[in-house]
Amino acid sequence: MIGRLEKTVLDCPDPRALAAFYAAVLGMRVNEDGDDWVVIGTEPGARQSAFQRVTDWTAPDRPDPRRPQQLHLDIRVDDVETAEHEVLALGARRLPGELEGRYRVFADPADHPFCLVFGRRAA
Repeated sequence: MIGRLEKTVLDCPDPRALAAFYAAVLGMRVNEDGDDWVVIGTEPGARQSAFQRVTDWTAPDRPDPRRPQQLHLDIRVDDVETAEHEVLALGARRLPGELEGRYRVFADPADHPFCLVFGRRAA
């Protein structure tokens, strides 16, 4: 092993808003809060995801190959209907694309794509 993953960092125009969105979705808390950098984690001091301000933000455009998604998050849920309702209430929007019985695709408030994964796990 060369190293350990410290955290995943997402560029966005409003770090506080996007951190609040993912903290609510993932059951995390804000552990560092600056104007241009916000970090969330499952417990005090944890640094599992971070959000950094980009002034000239260009959102990914799924499924446009001229501006590919480059990265997306898979979030496993137990009840996809409830989870969909909750992420939409937090400001996500549904995107085209799903594999029936496996996942549904959304965009977060900064337009990063993510999937609610709910089907059987691959072996």
